[in-house]
Amino acid sequence: MQNILVTGGAGFIGSHLVDRLLENGYFVRVIDNLSSGSLDFIKNHHGKKNFEFIKGDLKDKELVKRIVKDIDTVFHLAANPEVRLSVTEPEVHFRENIVATFNLLEAVRIEGSVDKFVFASSSTVYGDAKQIPTPEAHEIRPISVYGASKASCEALICSYSHLYGFKGLSLRYANIIGPRLRHGVIYDFLMKLKKDPTKLEILGDGTQQKSYLYIDDTIEATLHVTARASQAYDVYNIGNEDWITVKEIAEIVSDVLGLKPQFIFTGGTPDGRGWPGDVKIMLLSIEKIKKTGWKPKYSSREAVKLTAESLAKELGLK
Repeated sequence: MQNILVTGGAGFIGSHLVDRLLENGYFVRVIDNLSSGSLDFIKNHHGKKNFEFIKGDLKDKELVKRIVKDIDTVFHLAANPEVRLSVTEPEVHFRENIVATFNLLEAVRIEGSVDKFVFASSSTVYGDAKQIPTPEAHEIRPISVYGASKASCEALICSYSHLYGFKGLSLRYANIIGPRLRHGVIYDFLMKLKKDPTKLEILGDGTQQKSYLYIDDTIEATLHVTARASQAYDVYNIGNEDWITVKEIAEIVSDVLGLKPQFIFTGGTPDGRGWPGDVKIMLLSIEKIKKTGWKPKYSSREAVKLTAESLAKELGLK
């Protein structure tokens, strides 16, 4: 890696990745339309000779052709991250995830300088997995449009990498959490408790059980497998070895704020999901990446507590 493009580089995962890449001495070009990202997350890099920020949209084909010029490695993290949105506005995930990825791949094909294309995929591609922990070889059966859009992008990257000579890598992330997070259950709980510290609405029945990975572990894993990518296309699960329930997360967040709110469960769907398309149980198998020498430092519970503490300070709640 020499010259690197990070799409969505002002977002949660993207900004942390940019921090690490610049720390390691690479030239980093960021494109972000700031729909969910923030300039505050990368403001300390403005003015650096090896950093370039472009406010723009991957749906702009001509712009995308320009930003991939002289790039060696692409980290494609730009996407609409709201899984729930795909229930009411599925077209958003089609345009922001699939169309944007196609435009980027086309630009990479035309420019021809890119050696590695790393994609931030998601555990949601598996849907309601039949095997827990879920290995990479498990069938892809998404139950949300968000998950379907990620699976579609994976297929495009696989085909383009085989056809046009670059190495494609899809990283199926578990729930990634940490400082700067501005969506998801921990952030939602904090905002609800800020509004009313006496009660906390919990979507679903609270028994939803999922794996959470701290952002520091995520960046380490991402760079670890990218450095070792050697075949036309590969897939890795990036997650933790344990999991935690939504009710336990509510308890940790409340404890961090020193509160004892009344928990109010919405019931959600008949089987206790938070919303239609929500995967109720998720634990990825990370045996494949562990064999390469990486493993997480923080458990799901530790990651949730660290995230709740850092977000509480960021949001002025502590």
